[in-house]
Amino acid sequence: MPDTSISPNPIHVIGGGLAGSEAAWQIASRGIPVILHEMRGVRETAAHKTDGLAELVCSNSFRSDDATSNAVGVIHAEMRMANSLIMACADAHQVPAGGALAVDRDGFSNAVTEKLAAHPLITIVREEVTALPPEDWDQAIIATGPLTAPALAEAISAKTGKEALAFFDAIAPIVYRDTVDMDICWYQSRYDKVGPGGTGKDYINCPMNEAEYNAFIDALIAGDKTDFKEWEGTPYFDGCLPIEVMAERGRETLRHGPMKPMGLTNAHKPDEKPYAVVQLRQDNALGTLYNMVGFQTKLRYSAQKDVLKMIPGLQDAEFARLGGLHRNTYLNSPTLLDGTLALKGRPGLRFAGQITGCEGYVESAGIGLLAGRFAAAERLGRDTVAPPPETALGALLGHVTGGHISHEEEGGKRSFQPMNINFGLFPELEPGALIDPETGKRPRGKAKSSVKKQLVAKRALEACKAWVDA
Repeated sequence: MPDTSISPNPIHVIGGGLAGSEAAWQIASRGIPVILHEMRGVRETAAHKTDGLAELVCSNSFRSDDATSNAVGVIHAEMRMANSLIMACADAHQVPAGGALAVDRDGFSNAVTEKLAAHPLITIVREEVTALPPEDWDQAIIATGPLTAPALAEAISAKTGKEALAFFDAIAPIVYRDTVDMDICWYQSRYDKVGPGGTGKDYINCPMNEAEYNAFIDALIAGDKTDFKEWEGTPYFDGCLPIEVMAERGRETLRHGPMKPMGLTNAHKPDEKPYAVVQLRQDNALGTLYNMVGFQTKLRYSAQKDVLKMIPGLQDAEFARLGGLHRNTYLNSPTLLDGTLALKGRPGLRFAGQITGCEGYVESAGIGLLAGRFAAAERLGRDTVAPPPETALGALLGHVTGGHISHEEEGGKRSFQPMNINFGLFPELEPGALIDPETGKRPRGKAKSSVKKQLVAKRALEACKAWVDA
């Protein structure tokens, strides 16, 4: 049983969404009092419909529950191991959805609210927190999500710096490196330029001839596009125009913008000048993910896949994330947060959930779970032990706190962007480990990807169990 006499002072959690609810539960489960601050009930948001905790604003799906070969299913399983309130309530209010975990949204939210309200160590306070926690809140977690209220967002921005908080998220698609056809594409930096930490071969280049380019432009313009919700405003700003908007401004616009072919020579056909080139840039330190440079888009996901696979070399590509452009308040976390999600220069103040730069219900709750465990360990005078990077929780934490590539040669432009959990965030398997357990041989072709996912998932669950049991 936890010794509640160790820590009479409460830990404050600001925000009663999935991340804040999970963080509060993890803290209280360790015998530490929690004050959970939630403004809904006093001040509404433009997206929420109720004052229930952990309200699901968009879909009612937690996505795949397959822990054998899907990264989302793996993080589900890991959170269950770690006594997740969010997963327990989701399981209790599941509705039929094939291989996905979908929930009755009202039943789920009501269950989370009731569990937290009934816990003897949790006090729920309905109020808007408009400033950073005062110093006498020596342990606090801000989990206010992508719709953080303006006053608190301004306070965070004032503390962290003007460029540290993004309010509109321009997202370029991200491709799994091992699904790019390198018989068509090649490595080269424009003009073979060697930037900081570069080699002159820092980009993957996908060439297009004139006919391919024109067909691509036609498909971009005709593609089905999403509309902004009224509360999102119009987030277009210099340098982040959607590619289809650029295409509508003139057929040659993209060829003189992000798809310009200058300074590049096709390694497979050195005597043939590409008419246009799509560049992919390494997105994570592991080198498993590459983003499509300048390809933020408002095309609907189904249209994106069709259009992007028209690009030579990406005909069989798999995407870790598709593009978008939407309202999303999030921190430049790799520069601001340490490995325990604490704000550098302000001990005891942590951030959790989507404001840290993760996407999705379970990802937000997972980061809340970690923030709660870290804060509780610190309050109890124990070591804050992060999950191994081989786990889904550890891989997500690594993304949030530093698993990306900076591009200082581009004037310090931020490269960190929110992401769902995916296998591209996990460390590669050890050399020689990619062996099909059924055949005992190295898999080839499409079987290789399937076996790899199974082995990475198995390794993650084993590592998580060891972490939870330690």
